[in-house]
Amino acid sequence: MRIRCSELSWMFLLGCFVYSLLEITARGYMHWTMTLTGGTVGVLLYLLHAHAPPHTWLLQSLCGTAMITAVEMVVGTVVNLRLGWSIWDYSSVPWNLYGQICLSFSALWFLLCLPAFGICIRVRHRFCAVT
Repeated sequence: MRIRCSELSWMFLLGCFVYSLLEITARGYMHWTMTLTGGTVGVLLYLLHAHAPPHTWLLQSLCGTAMITAVEMVVGTVVNLRLGWSIWDYSSVPWNLYGQICLSFSALWFLLCLPAFGICIRVRHRFCAVT
């Protein structure tokens, strides 16, 4: 399966928008690093879904959850722990790791992966129809 740069660009922009919207809805504000994180996650979810066997949405959601959590851990380690920007801190949330990721948000990512894969399908069909 050939994936075009334009597809990945759309998913990056959609990821930027949706992730930022989630941040603003949940916290009332967002940081530019989270916008870039969202774009990265959008592309990774698109690639995951494009290369996964059909009818494996629950397994894809588990993998997507692991990817999102890992990306957030890397970004959090750099911007919060290394650079000291204090963009977020989950230290007070149960089951957190260094205050950067926590189990409750990973569960939320699992649930949000399902509609995200629906978006992936719509984008893929849109670009296949353009051929």
